[in-house]
Amino acid sequence: MPQVKIIARNFMDMVAALPAMKLDALYHNTFICEAILRSLPPLAKKYVLQMLYIDVPVTAKAMEEWVLADGDSKHKVAIDRLIQLRVFTETSDRKKETSYRLNPTFQTNLQKHLIHGGVLPREPMPSNVTVRLPSLDDLETYALEQWEVSSMMKVFQRGLLTQRDKEAPRLTESGFQFLERGVDLADLISFLLELSFHVTGEAYNINTLTEFQRNTIKDLVDLGLVKLQQGRKESWFIPTKLSTNLSMSLSDTSTRKQGFVVVETNFRMYAYSSSKLHCEILRLFSRIEYQLPNLIVCAITKESLYNAFENGITAEQIVSFLQQNAHPRVAERTPAVPENVTDQIRLWETDLNRVESTPSHLYDEFPSREVFEAACDFAREYSGLLWEDSKKMRLVVKAEIHLHMREYLRRPK
Repeated sequence: MPQVKIIARNFMDMVAALPAMKLDALYHNTFICEAILRSLPPLAKKYVLQMLYIDVPVTAKAMEEWVLADGDSKHKVAIDRLIQLRVFTETSDRKKETSYRLNPTFQTNLQKHLIHGGVLPREPMPSNVTVRLPSLDDLETYALEQWEVSSMMKVFQRGLLTQRDKEAPRLTESGFQFLERGVDLADLISFLLELSFHVTGEAYNINTLTEFQRNTIKDLVDLGLVKLQQGRKESWFIPTKLSTNLSMSLSDTSTRKQGFVVVETNFRMYAYSSSKLHCEILRLFSRIEYQLPNLIVCAITKESLYNAFENGITAEQIVSFLQQNAHPRVAERTPAVPENVTDQIRLWETDLNRVESTPSHLYDEFPSREVFEAACDFAREYSGLLWEDSKKMRLVVKAEIHLHMREYLRRPK
C-alpha cells in the first residue's frame, strides 16, 4: 500500500484521491492516460514507459535494482505516486514478496495512444468565423483578474464561506473544493484533463460540449480557466494557461509562481501582497493584525488554527500553502517554513483528531473459506479493505465499494 497519505493540495492530488473504481473508469480515455503520464515525477514516468509492454508483475526487489544508490527517496516517491493513481497495482505472494504491474486499462489505452495517436473531440474554429481573438498576453491578464476577483465571490455564492455580522468569513466543511459540488467528480476531472490538451488562445465551438460541460464551463469562466466570446451566429470558448497547464508535471519547478509569505519562528507571518484574495485565505487560519497597502501582518495562533480545523481545513493543507507560497528570500532555505511552526500546526490538529471514522460495511457468514479469501482479494484490489479476521471469516470494507462488493459476491461461482 502507498506510504504517503493523499492530501488534496493541487489538482492531481484530487485525481489521486478518487475511489479506485472511478480512477479505473477514467483510464478508458486515452487522453487522460497521457495527462496522468505527463503529471508524474520523472522517475515514475520512466517506470511506466519501462513496464509499458511487460504483462507480468515485476518484484519490488527487481525495481530497486533499476535505481542508483542515492535515488532511494525518489524511488519511494515515484512508487507511492503510481500506486495512489492506480497506475501501478500492488500484489503480494504467499512469501509476502511485493510486486507491481501496470493497471491493465491504463496500459492498454496508453499503448494505443502512443501507437495510433488520438483525435480530440473538437478542433479550433476557423479564423474567418471568430471575431478578433485576445492576444496571449491579454488572455493571461484576463485569467489572473478573473481568478483574483471572482474566486472569493464564487466561494461565497456556493456557500463554502459563511459570514455573520461583524465576523470574518468562515470556511464550511466543503472548503477548497467548490467546483465538485453537485456533479460527479470523475466527470469533472475528465473534462478538465481534456481541456488541458486544447491550445491556449484558440477558439472552440461551445456547441461541441455536452450539457454537463456547458454547465461546468460557466464556473470555469468565473475562475479564469476559459474565456467566452459571442459571434453573430456562433459562440465559443478560449482556454487560458490556467486550464492548459493542469496536467503539467508536478516536479517542474521552472513554472513555479513567485511566493509572497514569510513565516518566522515566533509564529508571525508577513505576506507581501495587496491581494484581497490572499488576505481572506490567510484569515482562514491566522489572525490578521494589520494591513498596509502591500503588506499583511498575521499571527498563527492556537485559536485561529482550531477555527480552521473545525471548518474543514487540514494541517497539511495549511503547511502546503505556506511552503508553496514562500517568499523567494526564504523559498530556497531548507525548510522554507520553520520546523517548529509546521510541527506545532500538526500537533494542534491531532488534539482534535484523536479518533477518525470511516463509513464502512461488515461482511460475515461466508459459505466457504475460498469465497472469503476471494472477497478479501477483491476488496484489497480496489483499496477498500479496512479489516479482516481470517479465523472467523469476517471483513470490513469501505462504504464506497459496498455495492460493487455485493454484486461480486452475488455472481455465480
